[in-house]
Amino acid sequence: METSKPFQPFIAAGKKVPELTTRAIVLGVILGIIFNVGNTYLGLKVGMTISASIPAAVLSMAILRIFFKDVSILENNIVQTIASVGEGLAAGIIFTIPALFLLGAQISNTKIFILSFLGGVLGILFMIPMRRYIIIKEHGVLPFPEGTACAEILKAGTKQLQHAFMALWGIVIGAVYKLCTGAFHLWSDLATFVIGPFEDTQFRLEGSPSLLGVGYIIGLEISAVMLAGGAIGWWVFIPMIKLYAAPGMIVFPGTVPIQEMDAVQIWASYVRYIGIGTVAVGGIYNLIGIFPMIGRTFHIGIKELFSSFEKDTSLLRTDTDISMRWLIIGSVGITLLLWLIPGLNMNLFTIVLLVILGYFFVAVTSITVGLVGSSSNPASGMVLTTLLITGSLFAALGWTERIYLIMAITMGAVVTVAICLAATTSQDLKTGFLLGATPRKQQIAEIIGLLFPSLIIGFVLILLNNVYVFGSTALPAPQASLLAVIGQGVIQHQLPTTLVLLGVVLGFVLILLRTRILPFAIGLYLPLEISTPLVVGGLVRYLVKRFHKPESEQAGVLIGSGLVAGDACIGVIIALLTVLGIISPDAPSLLGPIFSLGFFLLLTLLFSWFSLRPSEPKLP
Repeated sequence: METSKPFQPFIAAGKKVPELTTRAIVLGVILGIIFNVGNTYLGLKVGMTISASIPAAVLSMAILRIFFKDVSILENNIVQTIASVGEGLAAGIIFTIPALFLLGAQISNTKIFILSFLGGVLGILFMIPMRRYIIIKEHGVLPFPEGTACAEILKAGTKQLQHAFMALWGIVIGAVYKLCTGAFHLWSDLATFVIGPFEDTQFRLEGSPSLLGVGYIIGLEISAVMLAGGAIGWWVFIPMIKLYAAPGMIVFPGTVPIQEMDAVQIWASYVRYIGIGTVAVGGIYNLIGIFPMIGRTFHIGIKELFSSFEKDTSLLRTDTDISMRWLIIGSVGITLLLWLIPGLNMNLFTIVLLVILGYFFVAVTSITVGLVGSSSNPASGMVLTTLLITGSLFAALGWTERIYLIMAITMGAVVTVAICLAATTSQDLKTGFLLGATPRKQQIAEIIGLLFPSLIIGFVLILLNNVYVFGSTALPAPQASLLAVIGQGVIQHQLPTTLVLLGVVLGFVLILLRTRILPFAIGLYLPLEISTPLVVGGLVRYLVKRFHKPESEQAGVLIGSGLVAGDACIGVIIALLTVLGIISPDAPSLLGPIFSLGFFLLLTLLFSWFSLRPSEPKLP
C-alpha cells in the first residue's frame, strides 16, 4: 500500500542509541540456547515449534531493566533477534536430521554443526537482498504478524502505561489459558468434532491464544482465504476420497485401506500432497513478481563485488545491510565448503541444485511468513518439495543407490535450515524496520546467535535419540519420519505424482480466478485446526473496525500481541518442564471437546471486549 509520506520508524534514522551491545548479545545467546533446546524436543514430540521472538522480547525488557538503567528499545530488539535464531534453527533441523538417524546414517555432532551453521548463514545471507522489497516496498501489504506483534510489545514498554497495561493483560490472559491447557490439562486446546453423515470428516479448532492473536493481526481477508483452503481440503476432498474409495482399496502413500482411515489420516496421506503442489505454484507465482528485484540485486552485487571497499556514506543508518560483496563471497564460500568438506556426501550437482532451490525457497518463505507468520510457515512442505525434485532428478540419472538418498536428505537439511533462518530473519528485520533498528547490526546479530545453538543441537539430538529413539511413540519426529519414507519412495519411483499435480492444477485455477493463491494453498496444506482460530481472530478485527472507537483497532493489536506473547512464553516453559520430566504432554484432559470450544469462545469474547474498550484495562 503506497503512502504519500515515507514511513517513520519509532526511533528516527538520524538518532543513534545503544543497539548491538555486549549485554544484549550475552542475554540473547543465553535465551537462544534455552529456546533452541526446548523447541527441539517439542518439535520432535508434536511436530511444531513455538516462536521465540515475542517471549524473548518480553524477557529482555524484564531482565535488562532489573540490572541496568537506560536500556534502549533497540538493545531489547537485538536480544530477541539473537534469541529467535535458536528456535528457527530447531525448526529447520527437526524436519530433516532425524530422518538420517532413521535411515541408519552415521551422524556426528560435528557434521550436524556444519550443516546447521552453514545452512543458517546461507539463509540469512539469501534474505538480505529480499529486505528492500519484502520489508520496505511491501510495507502495508505483507503484515508480518509476529514481527509486527514483537514491535508492538517492545514499543508498549516505552509508551504511556495504559498501552503497556493492554499488552500486559494480553500476556496474562494468554499465559493463564496456556497453563490450563498445557500444564494442568483442564481442557484440551484442540476441539475435534466428527461429522458422521459427511463421511466422518471433522471440524477441528485449536483454541490457542497465539492463533487468535495472529488472526487478528493478519485480518479477516487473509485468514478467510486460508480457511477456504482448509474447507476445500477437509470438507470437499476428504469426503470425496472416502466416498468413492472401493472397499479394501489402498492407494500410495497410504498403507491401510482408505475406508479404514479417519479424516486426519486421509489428510496426512493424500490432501497434504495436493497442498504441496498448490503451495509450489503459489510460491512460483509470487516469486515472478520479484524477478526484476532479483535481477537488480545480482547486478548491484556484482558491481559492488568489484568496487572499492569504501562505505557508502549516503545511506541512512536504517537502510544499511551487510555489504553485497560479502553476501556473494559468503555464499560462494559456503557452497564450496559444503562440496569440499569430507563426509558430507554432496557432489557438485547436488551443491548447484541446493543453491538454486535454497534461493528460491528463501524468497518464497519470506513472502509466506509475511502473510501468515513463522509459526504457520509450511517449511515441511518446502523440504518435501525439495526432496521430490532432488529424488526425481537422481532417479532420472539412475542414481538409485542408498548413498544418493542420504545425499538428497542431507541437501534437504541445508535447504530447510536456510528456509527457517530466512523466515526468522525476515520477521526480525520487520520488527527492526518498525522500530528504526540498523539492519546490518541485526544481520550480524543473527549470525552471532546462530553459532552457539549450532554447537549444542547435535548433542541434544544424539542424546534424545539414545534416550527416546526417533520414530518411537515417545519421540515420533513426524516430519522427519515422513521424509524418510518419501525419500525411499522417490528413489524407488514410487511418487504420489498425481496428487501433487492435482495441487498444481488447482493452483493454476486459483490464478485464473485471481484469488490470493498462497494463503489458500497454505490453508489447504496446514491442518484445519490452524485455519479456524485464525479466521475467528480476523473476524474480531473486522468487528472492531465496524464498531470503531478511537484507538480500538490499535488496542486490539496490542492485546493480540500480548496473547501471542503469553501463550508462547508459557509454551516454552512447558516444553522445558517436559524435557525435565515434570510435565507429561500425554496426560488426558479433564474436560471434553465441547468445553475446549466453549472456553475458546469465552477467550474471544474477552479479547473483543478489551479491544473495544482500550481506556479501561488497568494493571492486574
